[in-house]
Amino acid sequence: MPPRFAAASWLRHPHLQTLYGALLAPAPRVRFRRVRWETPDGDFVDVDHVDGPADAPLVLLFHGLEGSSRSAYARALMGEVRRRGWRGAVFHFRGCSGEPNRLARAYHSGDSDEVDWAVRRMHAQHGKPFYVAGVSLGGNALAKWLGERGNAARALVERAAVVSAPVDLMEGGAALERGFARMYARHFLVTLKRTAAIKLERFPGLFNAQALARARTLRDFDNVVTAPLHGFRDTDDYWTRASAKPLLGNIAVPTLLLNARDDPFLPESALPTEREVSSAVKLEFPARGGHVGFVIGPFPDRIDWLPRRILHFFEHCE
Repeated sequence: MPPRFAAASWLRHPHLQTLYGALLAPAPRVRFRRVRWETPDGDFVDVDHVDGPADAPLVLLFHGLEGSSRSAYARALMGEVRRRGWRGAVFHFRGCSGEPNRLARAYHSGDSDEVDWAVRRMHAQHGKPFYVAGVSLGGNALAKWLGERGNAARALVERAAVVSAPVDLMEGGAALERGFARMYARHFLVTLKRTAAIKLERFPGLFNAQALARARTLRDFDNVVTAPLHGFRDTDDYWTRASAKPLLGNIAVPTLLLNARDDPFLPESALPTEREVSSAVKLEFPARGGHVGFVIGPFPDRIDWLPRRILHFFEHCE
């Protein structure tokens, strides 16, 4: 039976789940082996590996906005992968591994072409059993790829997990402009704007410096930076075309779509229904858990429920 989630008794509020899970809950120290991949367009990405036996299952993780292998959820998942004697890898989106990428472009929520390249390269190098997980932004990009590729993805990936993904970016973006959730957007904007300013120094005229300085929301930032850098007209065009939700009905790879109903990054009303997904998708929406929180007790509490849930699905498809 898959492990059931029960929130720590004193962490039942979504913001407490989100913040404690990301910042305070103990996460394992994981020793990674970093490999740099040169991209077809002359850039690079870094992939952090957890080594194991050559015939052991491999789990590839796509991280969230401004995330990396240092993120608590990445360390928790890769720690559990290591404990089981499996192999793992965290794929860093461009500019997220601690070193600026070479090109003007960066990464975005709908970057399914980058996911496709990474999955195919990892599959060619390591074969099967091969499982893929995506968290938050990385989860939306993975879900979009799964929907776009349909049956073709089954030749590459055995099972997938999509966690706390804002599959409706319009609704998710609006949620981050309301109430306490605006704090998360402001947190992301600190590093996003800093990285964009550095990129502007390297590529003068890439976007409007004054408009970047005035950006106060993710909508503002995406309108100035993310959308034009990646071929979108504006934020509305980006969020609409990059959202994975319209493609969930095309997924053929057995996929766990896990999201707390109280996730402050996506309102419960925007979660996909059974009618909106294919029969290959298992929807699991615990009442609590926040955004990539899923902290369980007792104190000092743990974030190991999520990796155990993901790997159970990969093993048993339930």
